[in-house]
Amino acid sequence: MMQAGRTLLKGAIFMVAALALASCSMFKSDTDRTPGQSRVSDSGGGGIPLFGGGGGSNRGSEAGIGVNSYLWRASLDTLNFMPLQSADPFGGVIITDWYSAPTTPDERFKATVYILDTRLRADALNVSIFRQTQTNGQWADASVDPDTEVQIENAILQRARELRLSNVR
Repeated sequence: MMQAGRTLLKGAIFMVAALALASCSMFKSDTDRTPGQSRVSDSGGGGIPLFGGGGGSNRGSEAGIGVNSYLWRASLDTLNFMPLQSADPFGGVIITDWYSAPTTPDERFKATVYILDTRLRADALNVSIFRQTQTNGQWADASVDPDTEVQIENAILQRARELRLSNVR
């Protein structure tokens, strides 16, 4: 009887691990995507919608992770030209790595996006942009036009609205 309990426990642990690994395939690797292509998989194929991709009755908010799925995806889509450093769907934080445009190699930018709510609202989003310039081989912090953060927030909100409208049937 003791052996059967252990086998059942091992099977349950295996199933939980398999489910956790299966949910990791939601995001595309930066190396596997073409420039301008979304980091979020559009396949929408099978599986359990852990991050609100099921289109059911959740209407853009997830009970499990505490962030709005439309804002999350819109943030990834809007910043898809920048390399991704980390993305935490449970905490609602996206951090990009430094990005230099090919036309201005002596200037680089980094972005941090905070999704603060489950509702699709302007105050549920906070974007911080950091800028550095290179002088004599050294990177130094530089000021960012305050309107830049507002423009990126507006672009994310616009994309989130588009995603929501395309999901409403």
